[in-house]
Amino acid sequence: MLFLHNLINTNKVPDSIVIIPTFNEKENIERIIREVFSLEGDFNILIIDDNSPDRTASIVKELVSEYQNRLFLIERTGKLGLGTAYIAGFRWALEHHYEYIFEMDADFSHDPHDLMRLYDACKNQGAELAIGSRYKSGINVINWPLKRVLMSYFASVFVRKITGMPIMDTTAGFKCYRRTVLDTIDLDKIRMKGYGFQIEMKFKTWKYGFKIMEIPIIFTDRKEGTSKMSGSIFGEAFKGVIKMKIQSYFRTYKRSSALKPETKQEKHV
Repeated sequence: MLFLHNLINTNKVPDSIVIIPTFNEKENIERIIREVFSLEGDFNILIIDDNSPDRTASIVKELVSEYQNRLFLIERTGKLGLGTAYIAGFRWALEHHYEYIFEMDADFSHDPHDLMRLYDACKNQGAELAIGSRYKSGINVINWPLKRVLMSYFASVFVRKITGMPIMDTTAGFKCYRRTVLDTIDLDKIRMKGYGFQIEMKFKTWKYGFKIMEIPIIFTDRKEGTSKMSGSIFGEAFKGVIKMKIQSYFRTYKRSSALKPETKQEKHV
């Protein structure tokens, strides 16, 4: 069951929404919200909270009245997984006619100021998916143990070898989609729920022939709160990538000619 707070005012809607999934992020959530809203870009934020025991959602609710018609919250009844959280956010964003739909973590591992660079790549440089890439220009990761850096980097190498995707950071979770990408991908058929979700979404974006750009970023490990990463998440991704590649041989990836970008006038009707 979903609970949605703060109905959107469709008379004035920015073209960008930043989706931030949360589970026990009370140390970070207010700071990340205020940081995004301090940017020059006109971003809205959608928080998707999986019933955090630390009452993350309560902090967001207190801020909703301060940022009316800019900050939104979906509360879910349990820890249902990163992939399902983003899919719920994608559906909400599409229903509310956003053109640029971002993914970002709550823990400041993604620098909010880089949202502007991802936006520029999609708005002005023709990208349909812009990826905040840790590995586009070397290995740009701060404060991770060496073991985790190597595991993440070689996971991307493995995914590139199996799938053929020309993407350096195949597991990145800092991204901007143009809405036409999410309109094209059948979200009901996204199978991987955790770490592999990010790979599967990139793979299908690539297979449909959308333009993908990697924007180099510096990734900084969280300073507050607890990481949600685990070995089982990597295990799901490893098996899922091989299965996904095999299944791709038996299907076609053809965009519907009926899909056309909405005009600004249509967007605000």
